[in-house]
Amino acid sequence: MAQKNDNPNYKIVAENRRARRDYEVGDDVECGVALMGSEVKSLREGGANIADSYAEVKGGELWLVNGYIAPYKPAVTWGHEERRRRKLLASKREIARMWNATQREGMTLVPLVLYFNHKGIAKLKIGIAKGRRAPDKREAVAKRDWERQKSRLLKERG
Repeated sequence: MAQKNDNPNYKIVAENRRARRDYEVGDDVECGVALMGSEVKSLREGGANIADSYAEVKGGELWLVNGYIAPYKPAVTWGHEERRRRKLLASKREIARMWNATQREGMTLVPLVLYFNHKGIAKLKIGIAKGRRAPDKREAVAKRDWERQKSRLLKERG
């Protein structure tokens, strides 16, 4: 994924590329992430993975579960736990909407992108998604391939 702008603070740290393939993402929400100092330093070096993680609403709070942030070498003594549950910061209205989607509608909260915004603050984009079955995945791949082929044909003619 290309960078949005020329701002030196904007940086994509981790991206969940399989999410759009395995899930049909309907809506997405930008959340802040409550991090320790060593976690922020590790993220600045690019040491993160959100491919196997998910988000959940528990006790009226939003949590990132199983997100990996590599240990920061200079902070070995007072470092952080790599796969700890991290609190996500969102408004009460958004949390209520996500709880409603997961509990009543059977949706899943999937992390899409972990990045530093233009102000240099760590943000996580979460997608409210519904899981795809194997035939749906094949159909989506066929549709994407047809769109590519169609655009190539139009380029050749035009």
